[in-house]
This record gives sequence, structure tokens and C-alpha cells, in this order.
Amino acid sequence: SKCSRSDQKRTMMRGVRRSCLLVGKSGRRCYSANSGSSSTAAVSGAGSESLWSHLQLAPFDSNHETAQAFEADKSPQKINLGRGVYKDDKGKDWILPSVALAVSKLVPQNGPSKIRFDYLPFSGLPEFCKETKKFLFGPTGVVSENRVATVQSISGTGALRVGAEFLARFLPEDPELANKHIPRSVYLPDPTYVNHLPIFMNNSFLVRRYRYYNSKNCNLDLNGLLEDVTNAPKNSLFLFHACAHNPTGVDPTLEQWKEISDACLKRQHIIFFDSAYQGFASGDSDRDAAAVRYFVSQNHRGILCAQSYAKNMGLYGQRVGALNIITESEKQTKIVMSQLNQVVRPMYSNPPGFGAQIVSTIFSDSECHEMWLKDVKTMANRIQGMRNTLVEKLGALGSKRNWDHIKNQIGMFAYSGLKESEVKNLRAKSVYMNYDGRMSMTGVNSGNVEHLANAIHDVTK
Repeated sequence: SKCSRSDQKRTMMRGVRRSCLLVGKSGRRCYSANSGSSSTAAVSGAGSESLWSHLQLAPFDSNHETAQAFEADKSPQKINLGRGVYKDDKGKDWILPSVALAVSKLVPQNGPSKIRFDYLPFSGLPEFCKETKKFLFGPTGVVSENRVATVQSISGTGALRVGAEFLARFLPEDPELANKHIPRSVYLPDPTYVNHLPIFMNNSFLVRRYRYYNSKNCNLDLNGLLEDVTNAPKNSLFLFHACAHNPTGVDPTLEQWKEISDACLKRQHIIFFDSAYQGFASGDSDRDAAAVRYFVSQNHRGILCAQSYAKNMGLYGQRVGALNIITESEKQTKIVMSQLNQVVRPMYSNPPGFGAQIVSTIFSDSECHEMWLKDVKTMANRIQGMRNTLVEKLGALGSKRNWDHIKNQIGMFAYSGLKESEVKNLRAKSVYMNYDGRMSMTGVNSGNVEHLANAIHDVTK
């Protein structure tokens, strides 16, 4: 029997290795194969070339390159500013007291365990899905109206991956672009989280960049951002960081978010929020969700939002996240959910349960929730304190540079403004950050901040 054109297209997307286009600021295109190098060499019979001889060693991304360099350094004074994992002021991993309390309630010393060991539904733990959408969208009304399709995901990366495939399958095509065989586009901020690019490229999106960071002034390039939003074709897909932009730590103010929302509304763009730091960024989960909630209140044509509980609950290894899609009605929610389940089923079938039980317990148990509200303030305040201390010590050393942007940025990362050559010189002093100058502020503590300030001052004199 003949397949429909759409069926053929979906089959190609799922089963064929395809090259994807990446468009940079210069407008030039380069091809990047999403499945590695291809080979036409036949492999058959004894004595033939090895099956995998055509493969080449894949490069590390910037985060893993920094980690590898740090591990190779034997200095006792070495500082790791590459890893995005919260550490306490002694440089140790911190299990949130609220998480420990939730676990104790799930696994009581005297009583039966409440941990689930059976398969979860494709969409995840129902209690988790209920709580996570309430946490994100708050009083906007879309939750009570059953206008949010939510699936539990394998942390934020999994949410982005499920969302990208859902969009690749079902986002309506622009007929003009389709006739020219130009794939769908997604607009990502420049710079952005390293994983954003391959996630969308591997789903056959044409990746374009919009201006975001003003490297000269170390702040938001609002005019450039708005110009790129306005000049993009109507109905384009734009990805925004909900708060604590990675890697820059530069967020729009709420008034600036309103300008961005207005510009997107005029062009009827589709919005995909990546919310990885709600609560962790400022210590106030409502403040950190303000951009998402404002966009939802303005009735944008399409809004998706990926969530992660790695940073704000310290559940890095539990891989807990969610994908949320705003719909027009309860009926449409059921339809979208059915299609999301079809995306999830062949990808990973169903998500893990324990981390989701921890999150749902923290949100539903008043004692755990009150403790968690204190925990996120503890993390946010410590990071802000280290930002302030580092800038103060650089000033005391007589640095002629203005480092105020480090204090003004928010969240886990700081975009230092250091040049690649300066970062290389820092590595000779056993200080490790990514070559673009991004440093994880969680790696700074009262025991190493003076060494860090001295090292930065020495390489920037």
C-alpha cells in the first residue's frame, strides 16, 4: 500500500541519516551530519575492513574539555569553575535538607517503603506531572483549565529532546520554505547552552542565532534581540532561557521581557522556554517564573517549556524534568498528550520514578516544601555572596577593569569577560573555566576566592 507524503516524511526523519544546516551570524551555512561521518565501505566476509574503521574520535564539548583538563592537574590549589553542580562553601556536594526529608518520608525507618518500583506511564508519575505544572505556571489559569499537556522527562535535556521531536513531527510547515526544501528553523540565543544546538540539529532543524549578549558592555543586547525577533519570518520558533541564562548569567528584566513578548506576538512566533533554574536563580521561584507566566498570560500562539530539577533540588543524577505544551482547550490537551506519548514510547518508553517521587513529595508535603524554600535561598545567597566577594577582592588588588557585571549576573554561571588567551594563562595557575570565559560560581568558596582573585588579576594586568 502507498504511504502518504507525511508518513514518508516521518519515516525519513526517524530512520535516515540526514545532514543539518547551521547558520551563524555571518549568514554562511555549513553542514553538520547528525549521525557522525558516513561510510560507503562494504563490510562483508572475513578479512574485510573493520565495521567501525570509518569512525573518528568525537571531540569533547567545552564543558567536558574543561573537566578533563582539571582532572589532569595535580595541584592541591586547583579550582574547577567548569562543572555546573552546586557545592557548599567547603567545596562539597550538598544534599538539600528538603530532599533528605522527602527521602526519609518515602523510605521511613519504621514502616513500609513508599517507593514505586513498577513501570510508570509513558507520561510519567501522575502526581509529579500535576505538581510540576502548578510550580511553573502558578496562578495563570492554564492548569485549572486543563490547557497544559505535561510529560515527565529525563531531566531538562530529555524535555528539550522530546519537544524538538514533537515540533519536528507536528509543527506546521511554511509552504514556501517546504517547496524550496529548506528545513524548519529554530532561533537560539548567541551564546547558548551547548546542548541546544545538537538537540535541534539532530531533529533536522535549521539552527539560526539571534543576538543576545553584548560582549563589549557585558550585558543584554536588547536592541539586537528585538531586531532579530522582528526580522525573522512569521511563525518562527524561538528558544528563550526562562531565567539564569546559561552561559552568560544575563537575564532581561520583566519590563524587557514584556518588550520581547510584544515583538514575538506581532510576528506570531512559537516560543520554547528552557527553565532549568526556577528557584535556584534568585531564591524566589515565582520571580524566576515571571517571564514564562507573562508570556502565557499574553496568549501567544504556541508555548512550550522544558523544566529541570537538577539544579533547584540537587537531583543531578536522578534525571527529573518535564515538558509542558500550552493548548487551546482540554480537548486539545488530550490530543497533544496522545501524540507526546507516541514520541516518548519508542524513545525511552517511560521515565525513572524515584526522583519524580522526591519532587512531588517536596511540592505536596508542607513541611518539605517550606524547607525547600529555605534551601533555594541558601544556594542563591551563597552564590551571590561569592560574586560580591570576588569583585571586592579584585578591586582591592587594584584591578583596572570593571568587574561589576559579575555581581549583576544571576544564577550558576558568570560570563567573566576574560579572553581565551587569559583563560589559558589561568590554567597555568590551576584555575579552570571554559575558554569562552564562562565560570561556574558554585566552584568559588571562601577558601579559594582569594587565590582566584589573585590569578585573574595577574592575567589581566
